[in-house]
Amino acid sequence: MKKINKKVLVLIIMLIVISIILTINFFVQKFNKNLNNGNNIVSKNIQEIEEYILNISSFEAKIEVTVESNKNTNKYIIEQRYISPNTENQIVLEPANIAGLETIYSDGTLKLNNTKLDLQTVYEEYKYVTYNNLWLNSFIKEYKESNEKNIKENEANFVMTVNTENDVKSLYIDKSTGNPTKLLVQDKNQKNTIYILYNEIKINTLNK
Repeated sequence: MKKINKKVLVLIIMLIVISIILTINFFVQKFNKNLNNGNNIVSKNIQEIEEYILNISSFEAKIEVTVESNKNTNKYIIEQRYISPNTENQIVLEPANIAGLETIYSDGTLKLNNTKLDLQTVYEEYKYVTYNNLWLNSFIKEYKESNEKNIKENEANFVMTVNTENDVKSLYIDKSTGNPTKLLVQDKNQKNTIYILYNEIKINTLNK
């Protein structure tokens, strides 16, 4: 049996190594492509994120709300569901004295439900938990209609801001997920009036 020439042997080994590298590279690229397809919001630029937020058709969220006035500060834990164009459902989880308060708005009709409490008991709190400012879709509507708006980015977030007659609203969107993380409402003196944390949010998962 003839011995294989050293040069030929080296060439064969190099071809095998190159083949292995190309194969690995092929599967890595395929994996990354599939990963990006599954999380296509993550890699979007500032214009694409703006378009994505403005075209939200539904969402369900669990939010932590802080409402500040000259007299006091009120905090709430609330669950929200919204389906375009005009269906809203919201239920208060905390504080305990108004837990179970549910507001339902659909096709121009507003309903207030609470099987636990007399409505007279919750009237003082009612004005806070039905603020339009608590709703992501209300922010989106104002942003679309406003001439005083902008979107910027920092290291971690995109920030969509709209100036209204009475206040300034800023929506923060996490770059790594494409999801809203907080909504800040300030008066013209830059004092916080409403601060919303999106502890949980799912976008475009609901059908009417």
